[in-house]
Amino acid sequence: MAERQEVVFVDGVRTPFGRAGEKGMYWNTRADDLVVKAMIGLLERNPSVPKDRIDEVAIAATTQSGDQGLTLGRSAAILAGLPQSVPGFAIDRMCAGAMTSVTALAGGIAFGAYDLAIAGGVEHMGHHPMGSGVDPNPRFVAEKLVNAEALNMGNTAEKIHDRFPALTKERADRFALASQQKVAAAYAANKIQPDLVPVAIKTANGWGLATRDEAPRPETTMEGLAGLKTPFRPHGRVTAGNSSGLNDGATVSLLASADAAKELGLAPKMRLVSFAFAGVEPEIMGIGPIPSTEKALKKAGLSIDDIGLFELNEAFAVQVLSLLDHFGIDDEDPRVNMWGGAIAIGHPLASSGVRLMLQLARQFEEHPEVRYGLTAMCVGLGQGGSVIWENPHYAGKGK
Repeated sequence: MAERQEVVFVDGVRTPFGRAGEKGMYWNTRADDLVVKAMIGLLERNPSVPKDRIDEVAIAATTQSGDQGLTLGRSAAILAGLPQSVPGFAIDRMCAGAMTSVTALAGGIAFGAYDLAIAGGVEHMGHHPMGSGVDPNPRFVAEKLVNAEALNMGNTAEKIHDRFPALTKERADRFALASQQKVAAAYAANKIQPDLVPVAIKTANGWGLATRDEAPRPETTMEGLAGLKTPFRPHGRVTAGNSSGLNDGATVSLLASADAAKELGLAPKMRLVSFAFAGVEPEIMGIGPIPSTEKALKKAGLSIDDIGLFELNEAFAVQVLSLLDHFGIDDEDPRVNMWGGAIAIGHPLASSGVRLMLQLARQFEEHPEVRYGLTAMCVGLGQGGSVIWENPHYAGKGK
């Protein structure tokens, strides 16, 4: 039997993320067109990749109906101009959809089944609001398998505040403010734009071009955050300001075996070290990345101290803070979400996992002193996902 192949992250791109709803920039844009646009951008950026050598396409979406249905990986591959010989499929692990696309195809590459693969995700929350068309089995509540509140993500975030009194609203707001400020600084320094694929959009004023994320609010202040409503319970701590919003957007990445990358002259941006998913109580789903990260570290033979850069999905500020507290990391640690995160940029559910990877890959280029980085996120219904990457630019100093 062939030995395990080394898996590398060659490249990745995304569309700008829009605000969901009729006023959002993608209201008149199809979900599948968003991911197709991203795929075309990825292929154009990597012209030395023979399209007929791509062995698989996996595209995630949480709500797989309408313009997010029809076996997205296959339909997007055809629409993006890949040869009909290239297969594809769809994936759903809610928020960790794109992350699971990457890990599923990485497993295929490691096994030797694939040389090159495209993995990504899309979520058009304007066309497909979270939970639309879903019919949860009545046994969940009748047999007390899951508290009914667990199906509302905001309630699960409030329960993390309940469980860990040290995670105050003031800390959550401060973390959210920092996210907004870091995204604004990253945009000002042109850190984020190189990986964005512009998308033609139709608005009331005619055709335009989406070239940057729509959700960031650089004008955010602590006073403004303190005054926001708590929609999930009276006198709660979770607000629209310290949570990610409802968003539309797509991400895609190109994965390869190290041998195939070398053969085709592709320069890997990251090397996959390990990954893990874990389950937790659905009622406090936000703590999911804690056990998944512990599992991924154990599989890699590493400790949290070996991680030099963190890209953590900011579904809710309190969710990230719970992980930082668990591992003894300061709220303002410069290794964490260096360019901000989903509170400012947005979180189009199934696409977010690859956004974390894009940002980590760019940061690796700038930080040759860092050897290992972590991308991690919480997942609805009580799960966490974590992927550990190695920096190919590592110069042998630091972590």
